[in-house]
Amino acid sequence: MAKKNTSLEVVVLGLLSQGPMHGYELRKRVSLTLGPLSAISYGSLYPELRRLQSLGFIDEDTQESEIGLTRRARIAYKITKTGKDKFATLLKEAGPESWDDENFLTYFAFFAKTASAVRLQILQGRRARLQERVALLESQIEKTEKQMDQYTIKLQNHNLDSVESELKWIDELISSERKQA
Repeated sequence: MAKKNTSLEVVVLGLLSQGPMHGYELRKRVSLTLGPLSAISYGSLYPELRRLQSLGFIDEDTQESEIGLTRRARIAYKITKTGKDKFATLLKEAGPESWDDENFLTYFAFFAKTASAVRLQILQGRRARLQERVALLESQIEKTEKQMDQYTIKLQNHNLDSVESELKWIDELISSERKQA
């Protein structure tokens, strides 16, 4: 399964584990949970809902509602027992996909339902990924600084500051997680 599907699967199952939702509501909750830059399109959401339904992880719950002068069926999606089991399994898995840029925030959003040892493993994986990025950025800046204009240099330094800030945040989370363990 592609990384993006893993992330989408985690977030859809995770949000539906909180209760049934319509597609529109689910899409809004993804943005609320992961932030506005993580919005998903209906073109991604509905195929994923159909896929999860075909796997038996979710079911449709059709409700009639009156809109204006017409009656229209509204479809709400709800997680099944199999879906709850799959979600629990996904939260037990701590591999490179759980700490990469595309999926980390999705897994982090459900840390409250994740075992402490798994949370720590994901955080340590993310930390290693960020340390690699800091080293790469520092190396690139050092090698190309004389070839760049002042604005490109500022942009590169801003990128480095952003990664270092996230690294500091991850270190604080790791420290907190170890104290709780």
